[in-house]
Amino acid sequence: MKKEMICIVCPVGCHISVDRDTLEVTGNTCPRGEKYGKEELTNPKRVITSTVCIEGAEDRRCPVKTNDSIPKGLNFACMEELKKVILHSPVKRGDIVIANVLDTGVDVVATKDM
Repeated sequence: MKKEMICIVCPVGCHISVDRDTLEVTGNTCPRGEKYGKEELTNPKRVITSTVCIEGAEDRRCPVKTNDSIPKGLNFACMEELKKVILHSPVKRGDIVIANVLDTGVDVVATKDM
C-alpha cells in the first residue's frame, strides 16, 4: 500500500508516493523529497515558528523558530516551553532563545533584531 503526499521541503511541492512496506519513494524531483517521504512515515518532524515575550523593545513579541526540525510529537511541549520565555532587549537575529529544546539537539533562535 502507498501513502500519497506533497513534499514540503522546497517550493516545488512534488506529489510523491511512499510504499509503506519498502519505503520506496517515487515522484520526487530531488533527493530531499526521498528523505522527506521516508521520514514522514517513520518519524515525522516539523520546524516550529512562534513568538515569545520581549521586554524593553518597541514590540512586545519576538519571532522565533527552531533551527532544525523536531519530532512532531513534541510540538505542543515545545510551545509550552516557549510560553515560559521572556527576552530582554537587545536581541539579535540568530541569538539562541532555548538551547537544546526538549533534549532534541535543536535550538530555538530569534529571527529578528529587536
